[in-house]
Amino acid sequence: MLEQIISNVRVMGHHPLKDVGVADGKVVFVENSGAAKEWTANAVVNGEGGVLLPGLVEPHIHLEKAYLLTRMEKEAESLQDAIRMTADMKKIFTRSDMRERSLQVIKEAVRNGVTHMRCHAEVDPILGLSAIESALELKQSVRHLLDLQVVAFPQEGIFKSPGTAELMEEAIHLGCDVVGGITYQDPDLNEHLKFVFELAGKYNKPLDFHADFSDKPEDLAIVQIAKRTMQYGLQGRVSAGHVTSLGSLARVEAEAAAELLSEAGIHIITLPATDLYINGRGDEEKPRRGLTPVKLLQEKGVNVAIGMNNVQNPFTPFGKADPLETAWLLAVTAYLGGERDASRLLGMLTESASRVLALEGYGIREGAPADMVLFRERTERDVLLHKSETRTVWKRGVMVADTRIEREREIVHHMKDRGEDHR
Repeated sequence: MLEQIISNVRVMGHHPLKDVGVADGKVVFVENSGAAKEWTANAVVNGEGGVLLPGLVEPHIHLEKAYLLTRMEKEAESLQDAIRMTADMKKIFTRSDMRERSLQVIKEAVRNGVTHMRCHAEVDPILGLSAIESALELKQSVRHLLDLQVVAFPQEGIFKSPGTAELMEEAIHLGCDVVGGITYQDPDLNEHLKFVFELAGKYNKPLDFHADFSDKPEDLAIVQIAKRTMQYGLQGRVSAGHVTSLGSLARVEAEAAAELLSEAGIHIITLPATDLYINGRGDEEKPRRGLTPVKLLQEKGVNVAIGMNNVQNPFTPFGKADPLETAWLLAVTAYLGGERDASRLLGMLTESASRVLALEGYGIREGAPADMVLFRERTERDVLLHKSETRTVWKRGVMVADTRIEREREIVHHMKDRGEDHR
């Protein structure tokens, strides 16, 4: 007996409608609709021709820094402004405060279809290990909703903030999954890279950087990261968010950098909501978009995923925990408006992001964990264009969210009330 069957759905990479069977938290079969009639299930969900995706993967987010707008005395006018303002606000963060705001983000993300997430929790003399401890506690308490990876992230720099190096190692001992780095805080890049690469090697952890967050073509720490990745034999285990300076390079130079990143197996996470807001401010004429060159990187074989980064704080004073909203923004600003582009963007929220997190068995296929999100739209392009809030989400085969928005019915009733229904 199956736990459930999700019938009549469109699965990425498959043209006929499919039925997906689930038992013991895993996908048992993916068959053409109607072909699995011999199976019985405790529940059947009719997808009505909608798109069924693997659970969305959020590869780069800051939980304890979310929802800070009401605490800001002014708006950030630069990246360093945002860092300074947040550092000041961190001084009054409490464990319960961080947990409450983090949980608000997680719940919204789950409602929107996220089943896996990687968060960057800050390690510094201001917070000590409190953000790390809060994130690790959440990792356990929300595991029935999503799988959470925790990055030990030195936002204030490692050597710029004495004591951070010791805290970073202690954070790994506490159970952090990933070693974080930031290329634009410490004055000596080589010293910073040497420390984080050796820490990752010592504890066999992957690395995840905030790198080259600028529109200055000379900011190319990502090249040094790629070279060290190959030197340490960490191909495929190193990620970098932002990397926006690549978008300011001449084409031939950007191509060479992209080829090196592909060779090193570096994963790039574009963060358009933040990158577009912060970058390009110094250009009085012909302002740059401030994005990493997504199309070029993908052409050269680099794995590129999409991340939300921040939710309503000095770095990103808008947004919500919905990966589709971020993908839609990237579509508009990176010229990804075609039908094939829609599939590419959804792939960046799913398969590409799953590679960043090194998820095993990810996807809608036999034997994979039944982490899925169902949209009622009939095409992948419509999923992206409509960003419908009507979504059903499963985590290991258990329905954890089911949001239905009956907009058409509400509009009809409104028109009737005003005497405008002329059908």
